[in-house]
Amino acid sequence: MIHTSQFELAGIIDSDSFPPISIIKDGKPNYPARIFVNDGLKIGVFLSYLTLDQSWHRIAAKTMLKWAKKHKIGLIVSSVAIKSPNGNEEMIGIGSTDSARQKIKNSGLKVLEHGTVPGIPGMLLNKGSMTEQDVIVIIFHTDGKGPDFKSSAQLCVTMSKLIPGASCNISSLQQEDEKDEEIIKQTQEESRHLKNSMYR
Repeated sequence: MIHTSQFELAGIIDSDSFPPISIIKDGKPNYPARIFVNDGLKIGVFLSYLTLDQSWHRIAAKTMLKWAKKHKIGLIVSSVAIKSPNGNEEMIGIGSTDSARQKIKNSGLKVLEHGTVPGIPGMLLNKGSMTEQDVIVIIFHTDGKGPDFKSSAQLCVTMSKLIPGASCNISSLQQEDEKDEEIIKQTQEESRHLKNSMYR
């Protein structure tokens, strides 16, 4: 979605406690956690190649909500992956408010009635419900073996239904997914080694 809907880099998320890693794309260094915006669509996207430790989930969610409030963001859309053998089950949405749940229904998605949502998406939902911030979390299915093009494409199409004006170029997405798969694997491996040495 970032590559096909004219998003621009607007900021980065960094911490002294993050692994010191630079992500090289098209020959240029990048922070592993970045914020992209599309001013025309009034959409912000948080993108991270890092898998944050669970102890960081609350502060990450609070930071995202604070940023959204400052920039008058009406809707936050996140996702959570569920492992599934074939990865093609129906996607389901969860909303923090009545209006968010109505958006899910209007897009043709099923609304989750009972279940649990872990991590940053779960915290976004909880805190969004207390502050009347619209948050939608999409549950999607993946085989759990790393980046999954089919699931990524389905997720992108689903998000574009929730975000008017956003679009997905599937062939471009496939090319980016192949590049990102290797970057994510390298980042996870490097950050694992760094964590082991940083926190001994």
